[in-house]
Amino acid sequence: MSTPLTLWDKLLPDQPLNNEYYGGQDYCRTLYELILRTSGIEPPTKTFNLVLSDKVTIEEMASNPVQLRFLELIVRLIGARRVIEIGAGNGLNFAHYPGTVSEVVAIEPERRLRQLAVEAALRSEVPVDVAPGAAEALPVKSEAYDAAVVSLVLCSVRDVARALAEVRRVLRPGGAVRFFEHGRGGGRIMHLTQRALDRTVWPPLNGGCHVGRDPIAALREAGFELGPYRRTMMPENGPALPTSYCVLGAAWRPESRDPAAGV
Repeated sequence: MSTPLTLWDKLLPDQPLNNEYYGGQDYCRTLYELILRTSGIEPPTKTFNLVLSDKVTIEEMASNPVQLRFLELIVRLIGARRVIEIGAGNGLNFAHYPGTVSEVVAIEPERRLRQLAVEAALRSEVPVDVAPGAAEALPVKSEAYDAAVVSLVLCSVRDVARALAEVRRVLRPGGAVRFFEHGRGGGRIMHLTQRALDRTVWPPLNGGCHVGRDPIAALREAGFELGPYRRTMMPENGPALPTSYCVLGAAWRPESRDPAAGV
C-alpha cells in the first residue's frame, strides 16, 4: 500500500517542507499570516497546527468546510502560472484569476460564447487568450500548463474519458485540475429520473448536457489523484432538481509519467 501524499507533496511537489528555499515552519507561518490578511477568515487552531505539519494529508485538510476553503486559498496563493480553461463559456471566470497567473488559454467551441469570452478577456487583469477548440482535442502542446480549470463542462462533452485524457495530456506532471461540475446525486428515484432524462429529452434540449454523469468517478478513471472536494446543492435552498447536485474541488495529474498512456 502506497503512503498517502501529504499536503506539501501536493502543493509544493518540487520542494520538501524543511529546506532553505521555503524556510520550513517560518515559511508556513508567513504563508498562514498572508492568507489571513487577504481572506478575512481565521481557521481554527487545529488548521494552523496542520499547516505547520509535514504529516497532514489532503483528506485531513478537507475534514470540514473551513479547512477546505483554507486549502483552496493556499492553492490560489502559490498556484499555477500557466492555466488552461476548458469550456470557458462567456468568460465569467476570468475576473477571478489571481494576479500570480501569468497566462490563461481559454478554449470555447461555441462562436457566440467565444465572442463574449473575448470581450471578458479584454477586461481581465490577467492575460487571457481565447481560442476555438473542443475538449476532446485541445489545440495546445502536451505538458504545457500548470493547471486546468473545468467548470460545468463534463456534463456536455461528447466523450468524457477522451476529454479528461486531453486534460491530463496538456498538464505537466503534478499539474492541478480545479473543477466545478453537476451530475448524479440524490436517492434511487432521482438516479432513475436523471437516467431517463439523459436517455431522452434533456441532451437535445440543453446543448448536449447530461444530468446523470459522475465527474468524481470520471476523474478517478482518467488517472487523476483526487484532492479535496465537496458536494453542494444549487440552489442551496428549495426543491432538489435533477441539475442540483454539484461538486467542486481539486485533482492532480500524478507526478510519474505513464508510458502506456504516453503521458
